[in-house]
Parts: sequence; C-alpha cells; structure tokens
Amino acid sequence: MIRTPVLVGLGAMVPPRVVDNEELSQRLDTDDHWIRTRTGITRRHWAGPGTATGDLAVTAAERALRSAGGGPVDMLILATSTPDHPMPATAPGVAARLGLGPIAAFDVSVACAGFVYALATAAGAIAAGIAERVVVVGADIWSTRLNPQDRTTAVIFGDGAGAMVLRAGAPDEPGALAGFDLGGDGTFKDLALVPGGGSRGRSEPDGAGKPDGTGEPDGMGEAGGIGEADEYVTMRGKEIFTHAVHRMGESSAQLLKKIGWSASDIDWVAAHQANVRILHTVAGLLGIDRARVLIHLDRVGNTSAASIPLALTDAAAHGRLAPGQRVLMTAFGGGLSWGSAALTWPPIQVSDVAA
Repeated sequence: MIRTPVLVGLGAMVPPRVVDNEELSQRLDTDDHWIRTRTGITRRHWAGPGTATGDLAVTAAERALRSAGGGPVDMLILATSTPDHPMPATAPGVAARLGLGPIAAFDVSVACAGFVYALATAAGAIAAGIAERVVVVGADIWSTRLNPQDRTTAVIFGDGAGAMVLRAGAPDEPGALAGFDLGGDGTFKDLALVPGGGSRGRSEPDGAGKPDGTGEPDGMGEAGGIGEADEYVTMRGKEIFTHAVHRMGESSAQLLKKIGWSASDIDWVAAHQANVRILHTVAGLLGIDRARVLIHLDRVGNTSAASIPLALTDAAAHGRLAPGQRVLMTAFGGGLSWGSAALTWPPIQVSDVAA
C-alpha cells in the first residue's frame, strides 16, 4: 500500500491584540481606504511583549492535536522565518512543551511558502516510513521585523500560527494529500529580504549585510544604514505581486495536471493570504470563480507561513468546508519560493476560531 499523509487535525492561534487600519494611519502616510483597496486588509493581530513564535506554535499545535483526538506523534515540523532564536531551532522546544517526548523536531525556513514545503516534507517522512503521525505548524511573528515607518510592510503583516496533524493512510481516504508541486528561484532573493542577522552581515564589517555586499544601503528607504534597520523586512511590492501571481498560477496548474484534477474539480482555493488582488488574479488565471477562494487576510493580514492553515481553520470552523470537497493550496514567498498541494477534505471537527 502507498503510504499517504492524511489530514486528521487542524488548529490555529492569533494574538489577542487587534491593530486596525485606523491605528496605523495615525502614524503612517496612509489611511483605511488606501490599505483596503490595495490589500483587502482591514485589521491584523500583533503579538504583545513576551510572546514569541514558539508560544503561538504551541497553542495552534495543541488545538490541532485536540481536533485529531490526541494520539502519539513521531515528528513535528515548524515552518517559520521568525524563529525564537537563530539557534537552536524553535521546533524542538515546541515539541517539548507539548509533551511529545524525544521525537524528531525541526524548522523549515521558506518564508510565506513554508507551510506547503513543511507539508511536503511530512509527506516524504510518512511515505518513507520514518513517521506515522506528524504535526506540521506554520507560525510567524513578523511584527518584530517591521520598520514602523515603512507603510509598504507595516500595513501588510500580522502574527499567527496554524497547525495540521497528519497520519499515514491510503491515497483514497478522505483527507489524503493528493500531491505537491514545489519551486524556487534564488536570483530574485532581494525582492523580499531581511538583510541583517545572518552570517552574511556578520562576515562583512563594513557592509553589515547589505544585499549587494557593498556596504551601501540597498532598498532600506529612510531606515538605511546599519544596525537595527538591517533587521527589518524589505519588499519590492510591485515585483513581488507579479512573481506571486505567475508562480502560484503556474504551480497550481502543474499540480492539477499531475494529479489529474481540473479547475472545475476544485471546490476551494486556500492560497497564501498576502493580498486579495493576488488571490483573485490567480483564481482568474486558473479559471476558478473567485467566490471559491478562501479569504481570511481581511481580518488577520499576511501571516506568512501561518496563513494557509489559519484560513482553513477559519473556514472549517464556520462550516464552509464539507467532507469530500477538493481543496487546492498554493503559496508564494521570499527566496523566491513557491509551492502547491491538494487534498480531499475529511470529516474533521474544528471548534477554535482564529479571529
């Protein structure tokens, strides 16, 4: 029998603090209308002092395990680009706090595409017989990496975590993941970047990690210079938009062809929640009605690796997802990186609503 990952549990978590567009417009050159019309976001959740990525990941995983009815776990994979520390990985601490024992636990860092990559990694471990039951978590606290004066990033990102529990099963079971498509192109790495904090910056005393290695500010805006500004995320929004639409559309089409599904077979698209215009454009490229695209970013913003499981948890908790429906997941992030996955929705109980 082909060992296939089957979804059996789902959970999510966002911090309690709500930051609406009005609050941001009081200190940025923007307003609610500008933000909503360009992104579709009305509010987002930001973590408060003392809350780290691992804290959100623990709660989301606890809820996913409760949704799955408990049971032993062999592996935990955490997709994040905002780990608690540069070293060690955040996942082992999350597994320990969950009381999962001395299991394999590690981080996957693929920016906003991280959750799809983590799902594919879990699928490989299950197919190879390395694990029977895997917790996959996507969690990020990007509010700690935002330049408070940069409206191109400060209005977009929110904090959150989402988790799935997968078990080994058969390909014809409800909840079975039908396939994956992954891709990346490092020649465009500077389009979305945190310049500082890594070995590149520390190895160049004059450059402090500038993308071009010259020591001159590159894409940093008014923040510029060295030091704290290098820890902020920078984005070239228009170029990111173009690549996101193209890559998610292409990846989704390739996946559907690979598994023998057509666009008309798709009941729901759970795409990375970056921008509502991106979501609608991708749906249009695939020939899928935009009414079948799950939208959660209006309430939580771009939650990076957490966005797909957050959107699915919200839809499941509100009864929008029904057993037997076919769901397409697709994501795009820095790297550049992208990926898609598909599954048939299982009979699953989700009671915790994130936002």
